[in-house]
Amino acid sequence: MTGESPRERRKRAVRQHISDVATALFVARGFDAVTVAEVAGAAGVSKMTVFNHFPGKETLFLDRHPDRLRELVSVVRDRPGTESPAAALRRHQHELLAARHPLSGTTDAVPGFWRVLRTTPALLACLHEQEREIAEALAAVLTAESGDPRRSHAVAGLLTTTIGTVFATAVERLAAGERARDVRRGQTAVIDQAFAVCHHGVA
Repeated sequence: MTGESPRERRKRAVRQHISDVATALFVARGFDAVTVAEVAGAAGVSKMTVFNHFPGKETLFLDRHPDRLRELVSVVRDRPGTESPAAALRRHQHELLAARHPLSGTTDAVPGFWRVLRTTPALLACLHEQEREIAEALAAVLTAESGDPRRSHAVAGLLTTTIGTVFATAVERLAAGERARDVRRGQTAVIDQAFAVCHHGVA
């Protein structure tokens, strides 16, 4: 990230290393079978260091949420004045896809990640809470623009659901055995169709 100090970059690198080690263990052995102490040992850090970076075991696995939340808020808040929230987020989804970003749901590592997520109630609960936080954050941005909290919450909920649907569509195709390059090829239309439904529903 731009503007980071060397200390912040080191902290981010340590955080990413811990999360990568944890995810590999969870995929290999299952979420419930791995302890935080085992993650710490495999990552070469103390258990306290793990908790300094992650508030709970679930966030070791769903570690991208803080960055994702900030980015989605920025996309909506800082969009050009002529661009709707739905159009801004659709553009952002296309950018993730073009970059083959993990949050596009189109990378080869996704099926293992999704299998662990879908079979672990604690992770599903954490994911739902993260989605609620995203919807609340987007609603706050839209309320600040419009002064209409009721409509802003409705729109933010639709936008959050659309983003989740785009991701889940890609992931489920990969989990069903389709090749990542084929999923990526079809995902452009998925993004456009999902946000067309969202846009027309909001409009």
